[in-house]
Amino acid sequence: MDGDRRGWRQCVLMGAVFAVCMAGTTLPTPLYGLYQEKFGFSELTVTVVYAVYAFGVIGALLLAGNASDTVGRRPVLLAGLGFAAASAVCFLCATGLGWLYTGRLLSGLSAGLFTGAATAYVMELAPEHGGSRATFVATAANMGGLGCGPLLAGVLSQYAPWPLYLSFVVHLALVACSAAVLLLLPETVRDRRPWSAVRPQRPGLPPQVRAVFAPAAIASFAGFALFGVFTSVSPAFLSESLDVHNRAVTGLVVALAFFSSTAGQLAVGPVGVGRSLPLGCVGLFTGLALLAGALRWDLLALVVASAVVGGVGQGLAFRGALAAVAAASPADRRAAVISTLFVVAYAGISVPVIGVGLLVGPIGLEGAGLVFIACMAALVTTAFGYLLRHPVRAGA
Repeated sequence: MDGDRRGWRQCVLMGAVFAVCMAGTTLPTPLYGLYQEKFGFSELTVTVVYAVYAFGVIGALLLAGNASDTVGRRPVLLAGLGFAAASAVCFLCATGLGWLYTGRLLSGLSAGLFTGAATAYVMELAPEHGGSRATFVATAANMGGLGCGPLLAGVLSQYAPWPLYLSFVVHLALVACSAAVLLLLPETVRDRRPWSAVRPQRPGLPPQVRAVFAPAAIASFAGFALFGVFTSVSPAFLSESLDVHNRAVTGLVVALAFFSSTAGQLAVGPVGVGRSLPLGCVGLFTGLALLAGALRWDLLALVVASAVVGGVGQGLAFRGALAAVAAASPADRRAAVISTLFVVAYAGISVPVIGVGLLVGPIGLEGAGLVFIACMAALVTTAFGYLLRHPVRAGA
């Protein structure tokens, strides 16, 4: 009994460390308007600064996605916290755009190292037969941390002094505490090798996975694209079109999307994988439609509804996609297939967001948003139609 209690305590502590790291990746979201005023750059530049993060994640996933299986969980996670701290320092020292690009790239490297290793570590620290609860801890830590970042920065930048600095000082303190916690947790990888043994992870798709992978990848791409637009462009839309200048409100709206995704991911258990992917597509389509209405009629209530409904749809679709793809993959290729899905998903955060930024100049923020919504709605509809004809097996 004492061993179970100790295991759950370690599991929850690791979940808190996971949340701290992920919060740092979304911390700048409510602050982009302030950086625009300070450095005088365009909305396109905002989207590029945001998208650099995804390139960091993809690079870390491909180059060191399996590193924690080789060198151990703690060394990789400590390296991830080191990148998170370096990112915060870049934002604290920012005197130009180069600092912001570097900070976002380091933040992406941090998230890329953390995502797989921290999820595995949370699962391994939990007591035996606690897999379901450990999955909840990992999911809540990941998406909840992403939601806490804009909420924390929004509140501090709105109601506390030093709006461009205090959030990163607080995050640095949390990262230092997280490093201390990590050093107290036991290592769970027994057969450890040096960093020189780490090899890049090559994405791959065995033939038997391709039929499942296509709709899963499309839904994942669209869901992450919706999150990318929410976190990069919605602050400007709230400020320019809805006259919402309170950064705490902006942070809360963005946070709602991530918190709703957590709820959607947790609903996959009772809903079942066979139904979660098509239901997730419906949720994504509805969220996109609500966002289109918000852009067309300048209504804050529709922005909030879009964050909630689209977030639930993203959670259902992405966790369903992960489960279906993992179940269809041969054991010796599973990590490579899942890495490929993550690369597609994080491409969704970067490529469409930059496209929106490019369109803002010629057709305005609302027009660019509507073009994005039309493209993503077409993708989601394609995935939904495919899933109706070729349903994912419920036992995945």
